[in-house]
Amino acid sequence: MAKHYRIFGAEMSPYSVKVRAYCRYKNLPHQWLIRNEHNQAEYQRHAKLPIIPLVLDEEDQALQDSTPIIETLEQAHPDTTIYPQNPALKFISQLLEEFADEWGNKWMFHYRWAREVDQIASSRRLALMMKPSASEEENNQMAEMVRQHMVGRVFFVGSNDNNAALIEGSFLEAIEQLNKHLAERPYLMGGRPSLADFGLWGQLYCTWTDPTTGALIEARTPHLMDWIQRMLWPRIEGEFESWEQLAPTLLEFLKQQVGAHFLPWSAANAAAINAGQEEFSVQLGDGNWQQKPQKYHAKSLLALRTKYQAVADKTELDNILGSADCLTILSNV
Repeated sequence: MAKHYRIFGAEMSPYSVKVRAYCRYKNLPHQWLIRNEHNQAEYQRHAKLPIIPLVLDEEDQALQDSTPIIETLEQAHPDTTIYPQNPALKFISQLLEEFADEWGNKWMFHYRWAREVDQIASSRRLALMMKPSASEEENNQMAEMVRQHMVGRVFFVGSNDNNAALIEGSFLEAIEQLNKHLAERPYLMGGRPSLADFGLWGQLYCTWTDPTTGALIEARTPHLMDWIQRMLWPRIEGEFESWEQLAPTLLEFLKQQVGAHFLPWSAANAAAINAGQEEFSVQLGDGNWQQKPQKYHAKSLLALRTKYQAVADKTELDNILGSADCLTILSNV
């Protein structure tokens, strides 16, 4: 019998809903707890980091950080696996999930706090989540505090006047590419959800719940919209596809989003940290990116390179990564 899990999370957290969707797909007994004033003390007793989601099992053993949470749960519950059996496609799924966590989060966070309409909507939702017992006046005051705090933190994902057009261009291009890809299949890797689906969906679900990006998705990308709804309660509808089946539409996304944006940015960020730089710039496609380096993201690149090295036979994988302009950075250890 499966353990019962408790998930401390939030509907506006892409990493929280990502873990919740995984538990729903795996049919794991779980309780969804919105982190707020009513459970803050319990959360603080178990959280080693001030982040969500926090997952507790029946023995109150705690898990944090969405990717390690899913990897740990997958080892404990390997049925209906989220990994393609093909080693090359398994890595592609892992690569897309890491892309989602690190680059897709830039889409979500930038759009959420770049425009007044999104700032107001998001800060009110967050204030109500944190203190549901607040009066309307208290909620308004808290919402304004949240708004000021979060707008002041957009630099963390590289959101600034210089990078805004690049972030928004990447988002608009990506949703069109994904819409084309998802017109032919229910999930990113075929007939069943993969790790990549949970990662990308968490970010895109949250963008859909915000005013500006929600309108863009609904107006431009009906197949992506169907997938966003489908991933609320994902289920097996077929099998994973081969690369030959996926390549006609997935290769473009890999090349333009992962190969041209995410990996060059990740490598430049890691190099800046190693060099002790206060700021770095890197050419990404047609735009020049400028940002203060972020230490956590360097760990992300190391994790990807470690997973790449773990693939025993890299023949098919290297052909895919080479075609997508991803091989050089991932194989550089």
